[in-house]
Amino acid sequence: MRIKLTPAKLAKAAPAKRPYEIHDAEVRGLLVRVQPSGVKSFIVSWRRGRRKVIGRVGVHTIEQMRLKAKRIVIDAEEHGEPSIAERKRAGTLGEFYIDHFKSHAKAHHKDADGNLKAIETEFGHLFDRPLASVSPFDFEKYRQKKLKAGVKPQTINRHFDRLHALLAKAVDWKHLSKHPLEDLKRAKVDEEHRVRFLSDDEEKRLRKALAARDAKMRRERESANKWRKARGYPLFPEVAEDGFGDHLTPMVLVSMNTGMRRGELRQIAWADVDLSHGVVTIRGGYAKSRRTRHVPLNAEAVDVLHRWKRQTGEAERVFGIARVDKAWKALLKVAKVSEFRWHDLRHHFASRLVMAGVDLNTVRELLGHADLSMTLRYAHLAPEHKAAAVARLVA
Repeated sequence: MRIKLTPAKLAKAAPAKRPYEIHDAEVRGLLVRVQPSGVKSFIVSWRRGRRKVIGRVGVHTIEQMRLKAKRIVIDAEEHGEPSIAERKRAGTLGEFYIDHFKSHAKAHHKDADGNLKAIETEFGHLFDRPLASVSPFDFEKYRQKKLKAGVKPQTINRHFDRLHALLAKAVDWKHLSKHPLEDLKRAKVDEEHRVRFLSDDEEKRLRKALAARDAKMRRERESANKWRKARGYPLFPEVAEDGFGDHLTPMVLVSMNTGMRRGELRQIAWADVDLSHGVVTIRGGYAKSRRTRHVPLNAEAVDVLHRWKRQTGEAERVFGIARVDKAWKALLKVAKVSEFRWHDLRHHFASRLVMAGVDLNTVRELLGHADLSMTLRYAHLAPEHKAAAVARLVA
């Protein structure tokens, strides 16, 4: 939001569930951040990811802040960094988050946007507190409130990890002498992991629904081209009889046969796919583990990717799409498959391997797990291995 800041407009800026910002239309880099608590702070930003709290609404006037912001921006243009940036120690949690942690997270954390949004939503009410005053009791109050609201302990633990990491950086960078949540523990939860995979009948129905969807889309494309040809309009690219209606079928089938995560599917480039040798390289830059791995392609995956490459031509990425949620939900409804997430295709891949007798360490390598603990969730699918181990005991 960019408007000319006035006292009346700032007075009308009501707090919301999440922090939001109002940018001044007169001075570049000046903005006001409105916290859920109702506190409104003047902030100056001199380049992306570099900003500083310079005053409070109600304490400083808009004109004072405009003049100060202009000086800071000019200082940054002349020297690369304004002199205000040299003040390293943050006063409040919000100042540390905005001035130091946010840019660091965007540069180094994989899901930076999601984690930062969660920190602002869950702990924005603490942003105006002095950094050193954040206490275990603050988090315990937050935890009890969330539990009463029905939030699962696992979710609360994830938020705890985010706040803990934020404060750990404050210790690392000498803004705090001691971690304020050092002695606070994560809530104990049952670590039973959900493993949902397709039954043979469900897989047949899912594949049948995919084939029917592709056939319907090919017919619709053919009908549309007849209509366009009769009127002299440019034709849509034709889809071969063995082609796909769109990206959904090849994405599902490749996921079922490789165990790749949805984010990895969206990122892989054709340069990473070696169809002649049947292997795809998952780059560490977008892999969840940050480690490059090489995933072998079975016959079906190779066939699907060959057909998809013929259809898509010279595209850089194999699947250059943003979301598949709507099409995926519609497909599951047609296939009559319930309580099955996209990520469960990965579970399906791993579960089939284990039930086929593949050892867990090989499954771990194929999935890209950093250690065996995550892969152990599939161990119960190989009961014959456990039985064989117990059978070795001799009375």
